[in-house]
Amino acid sequence: MSLRVAIVGSGPAGIYTAEALMKQAPGAVEVDVLERLPTPYGLVRYGVAPDHTSIKSIAQYLRRVLELPSVRFLGGVELGKDVGVTDLLDCYDAVVYCTGAMVDRRMGIPGEDLPGSVAATDFVNWYCGHPDMPADRFVLDSPEVAVIGVGNVAVDVVRVLAKTAEELRATDVPDEVLSRLAGSQVKAIHMIGRRGPEHAKFTLKELRELGELTNADVCVRPEEAVADVTDLPRQVRGNVEVLQGWAARTPVGRPRRLDVRFWMRPVEILGESRVEALRLERTRLVDGRVVGTGEFETLPVGMVLRSVGYQSVPLPGVPFSEATMTVPNEAGRVRDREYVAGWLKRGPTGVIGTNKSDAAETVRTLLADLAGREPARRADLDDLLASRGVSPITYGHWLAIEEAEAALARTLGRGERVKLLGLAAMLTASGR
Repeated sequence: MSLRVAIVGSGPAGIYTAEALMKQAPGAVEVDVLERLPTPYGLVRYGVAPDHTSIKSIAQYLRRVLELPSVRFLGGVELGKDVGVTDLLDCYDAVVYCTGAMVDRRMGIPGEDLPGSVAATDFVNWYCGHPDMPADRFVLDSPEVAVIGVGNVAVDVVRVLAKTAEELRATDVPDEVLSRLAGSQVKAIHMIGRRGPEHAKFTLKELRELGELTNADVCVRPEEAVADVTDLPRQVRGNVEVLQGWAARTPVGRPRRLDVRFWMRPVEILGESRVEALRLERTRLVDGRVVGTGEFETLPVGMVLRSVGYQSVPLPGVPFSEATMTVPNEAGRVRDREYVAGWLKRGPTGVIGTNKSDAAETVRTLLADLAGREPARRADLDDLLASRGVSPITYGHWLAIEEAEAALARTLGRGERVKLLGLAAMLTASGR
C-alpha cells in the first residue's frame, strides 16, 4: 500500500516537499497539495515583483512537480474551515504544514493604525493580483510616500512606486491595478533604514536596479552613506560602494525622486483621520544596539508602508510559538505524523531555493518516522469534502485560469499574461 501524505500550502516549500517525497520515498507515495487559494505557487505568484520575470520563471520548475502522476493539487480547501487537523490525520499517513509567513511585523509606534499606514505585503499582494486584495485597496493620491525597511521587499515596493505604468505594461500586473498605477500622484519616495548602509538587507543585484530607474532620481545623503568597507563581506561592500556612488550624484530632474535614508527610525505616524506625516529620529549604535540621538525630522507623507520583516500566523489546531512565530519542531517533526517545512518551520530566512534543502530535511524525518509502520488512515478526503459540499479546484481548473490570463494579455496587447483580479473572476475562468 502506498504512503499518502497531505501538504498544506502550495508555495515553494510545499511543492519542494512534494518533490522530496517523490525522490526519497523507498516505495510508492501519493501526495495531495492543499491550498486555500485557487492558484498554486504562493510567493512565486503573489510575492515576486512583476518585473522580475527571471525569478517568476521558478514557477515552471514547480509546475513539473504538480504534474507528476502521484501529485494532486487541491485548491480552494482551507485548513480550519473546510477540514481540520484531525480530518487530515484520518485521511493521510502524515501531514506537512507549509503555509509560509503571510503577514508583516508591526513597528509598534503611535499612529501605526491610521488609514494610510499599511503593511508592505498588502501593497505587494495588490500589485501582484492576490485575490484577497481588491483593485481599489490603494489610492496613490499622496505626493510623498515612506517605505520603512531596507530589504529586498522594500526595494521591490519602491521600484514599483517609482516606475511608470508603461514600464510595467508588459508584466502580469492586473489591468485594474495598472490603471491605478498610471494615475499615481506620487512624486517623492522615502526608503528608510534604522541602521547604516552596511547593515541593509537588500542584495546587490536588487539595489543596482534602483540605479537604473529612468523615471526617478535616486538620492543618498553623503553623511548617511559613510561606512568603513575594509572588513566587510564582498556583498555588503558592494552595497555600500553603490550607495556611496549615488551620494555623489546630482539629480537630473526626473519626474520622481527616491531618497534612500539611513540612521533614521520612525517614532510616530502623525495625522487626525489618516496619515499626514512621519516623525523620524536620528540613530546611532551603542554596543551593537540602535539608540536614538534626540534629533528629529518630520516627513510630509500621506502613506507609510512598513517592510520590517515577515512573520507566520498560527494554523487552527497546530502548535505555534509566539516567541519565534514558528511551529515548534525537531528537524521538521511537530507531533506524531505532523510535520512542517519552509518559513513556518524556520522563520522568514533564506531565498526561495533555501526551501528545497529545508523540505528535504523534513521529508527525511517523516520517512524515518513512518518506516515499517502500518497505515494509520481510515477515511478518504474526497468523500469527506463531498459530504461537506466542498468541491476543490483541480490542476485542470488552474490550467484554465492560466489560459484565461494568457488570452486576456493577448486581448490587451500586454505581454504573456495578465492576472485576473478577484476570486470570482478566477472561478469563472476555471469553468467552476
